[in-house]
Amino acid sequence: MTESTIAKDPSLLPDGWTDLDSRAVDTVRVLAADAVHPPSAGHPGTAMSLAPVAYLLFQKVMRHDPSDTNWVGRDRFVLSAGHSCLTLYIQLYLGGFGLELDDIKALRTWGSRTPGHPEYGHTTGVEVTTGPLGQGIGNAVGMAMAARRERGLLDPDAVPGQSPFDHQIYCIASDGDIEEGVSSEASSLAGTQRLGNLTLIYDNNRISIEDDTSIALSEDTAARYEAYGWHVQTVDWTNNGTHYTENVKALLAAIEAARAVTDRPSFIDLRTIIAWPAPNKQNTGAAHGSVLGDDEVRATKEVMGFDPEKTYEVTDEVLAHTRELVQRGKAARDEWQQAFDAWADANPRSKEFLDRLRKRELTPGWTDALPSWEADEKGVATRAASGEVLTKLAPALPELWGGSADLAGSNNTTPKGQPSFLPTDRQSKMFSGDQYGRVLHFGIREHGMGAIMNGIAVSSGLRVYGGTFLTFSDYMRPSVRLAALMKLPVTYVWTHDSIGLGEDGPTHQPVEHLTALRAIPGLDVVRPADANETAWAWKTILEHTDRPAGLILSRQNLPTFPREADGFAAASGTARGGYVLKDSEGDPEVILIGTGSEVQLAVKAQEQLAAAGVRARVVSMPCVEWFFEQDEAYRESVLPSSVKARVSVEAGIGMGWRSLIGDAGRAVSLEHFGASAAAGVLFKEFGFTPEKVAEAAQESIAAAKTGGNPTHPLTSGPSGPADTLDEPGVTIS
Repeated sequence: MTESTIAKDPSLLPDGWTDLDSRAVDTVRVLAADAVHPPSAGHPGTAMSLAPVAYLLFQKVMRHDPSDTNWVGRDRFVLSAGHSCLTLYIQLYLGGFGLELDDIKALRTWGSRTPGHPEYGHTTGVEVTTGPLGQGIGNAVGMAMAARRERGLLDPDAVPGQSPFDHQIYCIASDGDIEEGVSSEASSLAGTQRLGNLTLIYDNNRISIEDDTSIALSEDTAARYEAYGWHVQTVDWTNNGTHYTENVKALLAAIEAARAVTDRPSFIDLRTIIAWPAPNKQNTGAAHGSVLGDDEVRATKEVMGFDPEKTYEVTDEVLAHTRELVQRGKAARDEWQQAFDAWADANPRSKEFLDRLRKRELTPGWTDALPSWEADEKGVATRAASGEVLTKLAPALPELWGGSADLAGSNNTTPKGQPSFLPTDRQSKMFSGDQYGRVLHFGIREHGMGAIMNGIAVSSGLRVYGGTFLTFSDYMRPSVRLAALMKLPVTYVWTHDSIGLGEDGPTHQPVEHLTALRAIPGLDVVRPADANETAWAWKTILEHTDRPAGLILSRQNLPTFPREADGFAAASGTARGGYVLKDSEGDPEVILIGTGSEVQLAVKAQEQLAAAGVRARVVSMPCVEWFFEQDEAYRESVLPSSVKARVSVEAGIGMGWRSLIGDAGRAVSLEHFGASAAAGVLFKEFGFTPEKVAEAAQESIAAAKTGGNPTHPLTSGPSGPADTLDEPGVTIS
């Protein structure tokens, strides 16, 4: 196999395909081979073999406009195989989306618009940040779901395929994407949801970094997708290994057939040879993630009839031909605009709603629906308070939707009386709805849920939330990190926030999770102390449009504090991340800083300290990130630098609190795993009591008088009931 056949056999080419199209495809291959050489890094092979695929999509199939990459009616393209970024960048260059040849030459270099993996918001025309394999498939599923929900909100009665909001989502995936578990989770749900607007093209070249995938991948992937309920087609350019013919006509026919199937997502198993037509490195692992080398690049150019002495060769004729996409795109948008204008004239309120969605502006007056709670010592679990917030907000915020990873009853993520987002034949006795409903059922798929939520948020103005137990945020972490990287307003409802969840034991009791999540730049971690803080937390999260947030909620009831009475401050302080919940009589000698369920311990410890003649201030710190966004004057008013004695109280590891409590401070923390027992028993056995908080305050006061003697967290006492140590389990560090 030494020669490209794409331009040789007219029977393999779609109607209207010209020699310039074939030359443009080979130009893509040349650029891919050349571009990885200056940085001596990159993935040329996939970009070379996918050249006809990407060219076909961008130039012949997709409805898009290079001059308006935010056009509502455009088709979406997701390169899940983000390592093959050149597959996308070169099409953005040839198609006139804003990249130029110098950008291709600057691949993977400082300050370039062509980083090593596509980045949303960095490069015009990139729909989503991909790179961690499998994520893009999940994103594409989310985009398809968002498209259906938006259609239901804006134009539900239109004839299928005739609404200005009908569009397609195309995704290219690699063997690596298929192998990652997140893609399996998302693909399974896509089949359940019958997402007929989604087409996934699987580049089945059977090569990964470790060469032949047979050492790790032996399944019939097409059969797997059939089992998921997808419409599956195979296009075999290898002709079962006998000879290689890039049958672009067959691929186009498969794409058109996929578009015609509206009750199932479509999977195209495209069998290719990586690095085609490089004469020596095609079909090798070396072509996956390494430069081809000067000799191989020269030989490849000779095979395709390019001058081996030239680099980055793009003829004026080829570029002029591919840039005709700009005019075709404008014409397509103009045609679409007529239908859109007719819809807008007939639906002025929906048009206003769409305008708000595009600017991420929430429906006016929504805050009036937020509930509040009277003081109650028995109180309510913050997960239950969150559920009440969602129930009240649902009628006021149609753009807000979400669900859980099979934990709706525990996460309280189902607003009462709201329909599920489900095809008719997928409804159950418990959950009814329709294809446009608002309650999402992700199944037991936390990783997939995270990627899907990113796809929803990045492609629409909808505000999506998803719930699971806090300990299972570990399953979601790659998706959460990408949401933060893309600055997406995604909300995670993470309940069962500590050992307070009780009898399920240490496998379900988060200990390190709060600290681990706070380590993600750009993620707000919000742990409210009572019901009213929960309502304010939701309000503040929804008012932010430039970052994700994790709402950390309790299983057990927490007392609802009096507000603006008995010395307690208003819950509105939640929005500032940290505030003085209850101050001391006179200047404080020590500051007690609590989050979530442990704030009540600080309040009771304050009373004990007052009885001992010690003035203590109680600070509720629901969100450290929001607190550090406040100006220095405000932070100083809450945590005056003159007060060195400070105690943090949180049922998790103490790492991270040192910057707030200082050298003389003490962290009441849990530096080991929990145990299976009732919540009250665990808090007592592990030393999370007002007495221990007061003891830590006295230690901190003493340390402050001597200039501070920081201690470091070490596990003290039993880490479970099977231990025989007599010391208390709490760590005061």
